[in-house]
Amino acid sequence: MGLFTGLVIHRTGYYISLIRIGMVLMTLGSGLYISLSPTTSVGAMITFEVIFGLGAGLLFEPPLIAIQAAVSQEDTATATASLGFSRNLAFGLSIVIGGVIFQNGMNHGAASLKAAGVPPDITRLFTGENAAANVGMVGKIADQKQKEAIKAAFAWSLRNMWIVYACISACGILASMGTVHKVLNEVHVEAKTGLKKEKQDTMVRPPTE
Repeated sequence: MGLFTGLVIHRTGYYISLIRIGMVLMTLGSGLYISLSPTTSVGAMITFEVIFGLGAGLLFEPPLIAIQAAVSQEDTATATASLGFSRNLAFGLSIVIGGVIFQNGMNHGAASLKAAGVPPDITRLFTGENAAANVGMVGKIADQKQKEAIKAAFAWSLRNMWIVYACISACGILASMGTVHKVLNEVHVEAKTGLKKEKQDTMVRPPTE
């Protein structure tokens, strides 16, 4: 999808629709993740991932093109760095926020594990911060009823996380509607870098002998 967006922008110069379609697909993919359960088929999971991946792929380059087209040439470097910083910050926050939501969900699910007869020592393995690290232990549970209860707790906790991500992605759709299309320049202009004030001072400074 990254290559596809590059070809489309190169040939048409249009990028707004790519951003909006990408946000819609990513929101749809996040929303479909909410329906995941222990009984979801592999085919359904792959379909959800493809939809989400298509949306995310459409959002690699077009936002960068949009922000560079919207600012002056002298501000291009600043705008590009700001976008990169925002993406990295959002990536880090998403991991932390998602992790906290998941851990809280597993903490609340501890009661259902006890009700299903899961021993306290095993329950501790699937509670809070221990849950993500011990996901591989689920397959080692011999009792089928207990195993299903643990899987249900994982699915419920992940569901809460995907709800938050879908809402945030939906906000991205609204933000994309406010993005204004700028006609891309077909003429290459040499970029002059440096501090603007120093350039002005140099221009007004009288030559020295």
